[in-house]
Amino acid sequence: MDIFFQDPNDIPLPPEEVRLRELRGEPWPDGQRVKIYLELTPFQKRPSAEISLADPNGNEAAHASILETIARKMELNLHLPQASPPGEYTLSVTVYFQKLPTQEHPEAPLPEPLIVDRGQVLIQIPG
Repeated sequence: MDIFFQDPNDIPLPPEEVRLRELRGEPWPDGQRVKIYLELTPFQKRPSAEISLADPNGNEAAHASILETIARKMELNLHLPQASPPGEYTLSVTVYFQKLPTQEHPEAPLPEPLIVDRGQVLIQIPG
């Protein structure tokens, strides 16, 4: 599969070299949602990502999975539970590639994913 990007100087990288370029989160004024901005380096194969938002106590407040994205720049909203406390939340992202079983052996267990990058930022949720 060929993937085309806007900037001809941005050369698509093999899976082992794909990295996070940008990661940030901005709380909505209502304190119940967080807008996530995620940008990856150009890639030859489609990466996946796990996104987790932990509350001030370290408990997971929201989670999202992105599977084999074709987009390098992504925006998404994570919704917090209604009883979420205000304070400093931790946004964590893991970028990985997953090899899937072949058609000859569809029942085979999934091999461990190739984790290529991780990122973490702090977000202040207003009260």
